[in-house]
Amino acid sequence: MSTPTARSGAPIAPADQLTDHLAAVEGLYALLPALRAVGDRLIDVYRRGGRLYTFGNGGSAADAQHLAGELIGRYLRERRPLPAVSLVTDPTVVSCIGNDYSFDEVFARQIKALATPGDMVIAFTTSGRSRNVVRGLQEARDRGAVTVLFAGGTADGMPAREHADLALVTPATTTARIQETHLTLLHLLSEHVDAWAAGADGTGDDATTAPHDERQETAAV
Repeated sequence: MSTPTARSGAPIAPADQLTDHLAAVEGLYALLPALRAVGDRLIDVYRRGGRLYTFGNGGSAADAQHLAGELIGRYLRERRPLPAVSLVTDPTVVSCIGNDYSFDEVFARQIKALATPGDMVIAFTTSGRSRNVVRGLQEARDRGAVTVLFAGGTADGMPAREHADLALVTPATTTARIQETHLTLLHLLSEHVDAWAAGADGTGDDATTAPHDERQETAAV
């Protein structure tokens, strides 16, 4: 797959960008088994009364918000809201942690405060190397949460991959293409969970789960 770059000089032709985009999306077919595994684990988290936490930086922060919105709202079907919390949306909390501690801790400290064993944490990052993302996943795993990484390029030597139970590393290598494939993947994930929550996947599961607080009390016994 050719990857046009334009750090300087002439702009990349739209047709070349579209060709690159289509090649990146074509590469997602190889990730479908891993995507299903993520969806099935998230469904299991919800069945057990858990919550999803998401985070990322910049455009990846927007992806984190987007996924939370699809789950709390709806993707295609009318169904109950599913608990999903984006850790990028509260500027007071983020700036407080960044100022008093370090920007590296803006996600990890929130995870330490909120996540419990059996929750899921999904991190979005184009590089897999952002220190705050790595720390967030590390803390999530320490808390007993299922950790999932959305990244791009190659997982070899990627620090965030070391702390992810499941990973969707797209074949794209430029930031824009990686973000575009992440958007596609989060929509596919939303469809998988949405169908289950609405009872439209043939399982007969109506997505009834124990409340989060009840799950915590049970785990503490």
